[in-house]
Amino acid sequence: MSRQVVNADKPHRWKKDIAASVDYFNQWFVVFAPETFRMTRVVTTEHVIRALHVTDDLRRLDVTTLRSHPGILPTLRMCTAPPLAVDRLVGLTGVSRNLIERLEQDELPDRIVSTDLDRALTKICDILSQLLDRDIFPWLVSGTTPNDQERDRSATIIADRRCSSVANPIIRNAQEQRQLTLIGKYLEQLGYRKQPHPLEKPITEMEAGTFTFHLKVLVGTIHKVNIPIDVVIQPVQPRQDRLPVLIEAKSAGDFTNTNKRRKEEAMKVRQLRETFGQNVTFVLFLCGYFGSDYLGYVAAEGIDWVWEHRIDELKHLGL
Repeated sequence: MSRQVVNADKPHRWKKDIAASVDYFNQWFVVFAPETFRMTRVVTTEHVIRALHVTDDLRRLDVTTLRSHPGILPTLRMCTAPPLAVDRLVGLTGVSRNLIERLEQDELPDRIVSTDLDRALTKICDILSQLLDRDIFPWLVSGTTPNDQERDRSATIIADRRCSSVANPIIRNAQEQRQLTLIGKYLEQLGYRKQPHPLEKPITEMEAGTFTFHLKVLVGTIHKVNIPIDVVIQPVQPRQDRLPVLIEAKSAGDFTNTNKRRKEEAMKVRQLRETFGQNVTFVLFLCGYFGSDYLGYVAAEGIDWVWEHRIDELKHLGL
């Protein structure tokens, strides 16, 4: 069954669409991002104040404290000079990345001998203690107890350090949710209804005229794995093979990250084609900074896309 190509075969339109998509994303960002950053800074400052409290203003940075409050580690990494990324902390301590990631999630690893955990936590505390930014925490040099003004000033600085790394994922998640909401409203206007699809049933058994979000699709012939698909739509008039339309919602606030992540879509579509055949309908729903390099790459992989600023083109997918 032949499929209509929406944008991948029209490079003469790419430049204009890229500019329109960047403008579309920027307009949303200007409205949404400042409030998000303010809210994030308030929440993050509270996390920093808590970390200062449980560590006695960083004067009690030890295994017992980190065991009792593992979730303070992201804040403690920002209290050093220079601030430490997770990979840098792994390299300096020799502790496994998995252990540090569990701590960052406010959890202790459950498959480790207690003495081994203590040794790992000791290494982390030793490195953090050596690298604490004493210009931000002058009481560590003077040996005095900080007053409320000094503590608040230090907390604000550390919160600002954390805010960028914390706010960016929040903005990405909000943008993805906004895209899914937009697609959902568009489909409902066409007469579709949102309906969960049982994981144990093949996607070809989806009821006609329904759609669902974040469906795990089983792929593979020998080694089977579940891959998440953002939007799965069974047209009102299903194809003969009853394969639904698969959509991946993607947004980007700069051109660099899209090129770094472009292989993800290529891998996903290959898995889908190996399982369901070459005519599987898998398209991207794009908003933001997707340049010609990215578009050329995915087009060469046989992946099509619909721009968010022209959402009506979803109709060309047989909906």
